[in-house]
Amino acid sequence: MSPDRDATTADIRSGDDSPAGDEPGVLLFMRPGRDRSLLVDTLGERYEVETTTDVATLETAYDCCIFDAHEFDRVAGTVQSRRDTGEAVFLPFVLLVGEESGNVSKTEAWQYVDDVIELPVKRTALLSRIGNLVERRRTAAELAEREAELERTVEDLKLKERAMDEAPIGITITEPGPGDNPLVYANDQFRELTGYSTGRVGEDCRFLQGEETDPETRATIREAIDSRQSVSVDILNYRKNGQKFWNRLSIAPIHDGDGGVRNFVGFQVDITDRKIRERRLEVLNRVLSHNLRNKMNVIEGYTSMLRSDGDGEPSEYVVEIEKATRELMGLAEAVQKIDAVSAPGESTNPIRLDERLAMLVSAFDDRYPDAAFDVTLPEDGPTEVAVTGLMTAVREAVENAVEHNDDPEPSVEIAVDSRADGWVDIDITDDGPGIPDREVEVLRGGETPLNHADRLGLWLIYWVINKVGGEFDVSTGESRGTTLHLSVPACE
Repeated sequence: MSPDRDATTADIRSGDDSPAGDEPGVLLFMRPGRDRSLLVDTLGERYEVETTTDVATLETAYDCCIFDAHEFDRVAGTVQSRRDTGEAVFLPFVLLVGEESGNVSKTEAWQYVDDVIELPVKRTALLSRIGNLVERRRTAAELAEREAELERTVEDLKLKERAMDEAPIGITITEPGPGDNPLVYANDQFRELTGYSTGRVGEDCRFLQGEETDPETRATIREAIDSRQSVSVDILNYRKNGQKFWNRLSIAPIHDGDGGVRNFVGFQVDITDRKIRERRLEVLNRVLSHNLRNKMNVIEGYTSMLRSDGDGEPSEYVVEIEKATRELMGLAEAVQKIDAVSAPGESTNPIRLDERLAMLVSAFDDRYPDAAFDVTLPEDGPTEVAVTGLMTAVREAVENAVEHNDDPEPSVEIAVDSRADGWVDIDITDDGPGIPDREVEVLRGGETPLNHADRLGLWLIYWVINKVGGEFDVSTGESRGTTLHLSVPACE
């Protein structure tokens, strides 16, 4: 900018009352002339200098404003207004006075400005006095930003603390030490869960363990803490009143800026009801898979004896007993399959569907010589998936399609398609009489006392697909035929 050119509002840096940019800015509110030109040359070596006589520019952003006596008389009220209303941090104003300054009272001027400099003034003195004011401005701005950041940090910490205090699960923070990890924080839910109103701050959480707490689980926790690693376990704990409860305990290290472990955070969830259900299911599964099978083998043996002792064709009673025996034996086998594919923690390696389906069809060709099986695979090469129990589900679908088909020569089509979004579709279509509507309704709406499935095959497929977040759908043709649609994620 030319030293003798007045800047309009558009020429001045826009912004709020805080310093703009990295380079300090000085506003010369002076008429064009020799003094202003000299100031532009002197201050321009160190600052971004703007010149103006437009009152509106006093509302823009700068780090120091310098007036001559003439312009100061004109805008003193505006300066005072800005100082009184909007400044978040210190903003210096300087008045230059000389022999031509007339009747300007330096004493009165001090209520509007932060320094009064008499002209002429040495260059070094001018730069020093202006520099001190600008530095004070910049320092004040930095302090204000730090205070604002501190306030934001405090509010953030308060929010996080409230979230922890009011969380629906138990939360604790411990401080690692030699041998112990004493509590330094416990939220309300932890106190409600354990019954310890004070949270036992200062003690190691081992006070929750008792006589029946599994030693191996204790050792797992201790080993993870000693090695500064995360750990999740189901542990039997004791409340303050001695009541036992199952606790899903998850512990994770909290690292400091240097990568060391500063604290551990623990999460506690009461899973007693879940554990009871798991134990109940274990017992029922054992009874169904072992005891029932043994008893049905006995019935099957005596039924065979009845058949062989009779003359001619067996009675309809014997036939019905044999039919019921086979169905109950199949039910027990289905429960075992479901238990195998639904076990927690199970994993599988990637499999190629083309190879596995070829093996499956080969086995079914031998088992069902009158049935026809057709497989359609993607044209762009082999498809790999890693879904626990997937082939068990496909085998169940194909087997049911054959065994529940009243056609003497049933046919089953298996079509595989790889989608662009990384999913694999498997459609299994038969030409049988179709799955009863009640079975499909139960699958979509759940079991009720009045509406329940007679077979577990569809549930087995549903659980396998649902476990990986896939899709399972059943559609039946207008007269005959059923298509089971399975969608699972492909291997990345």
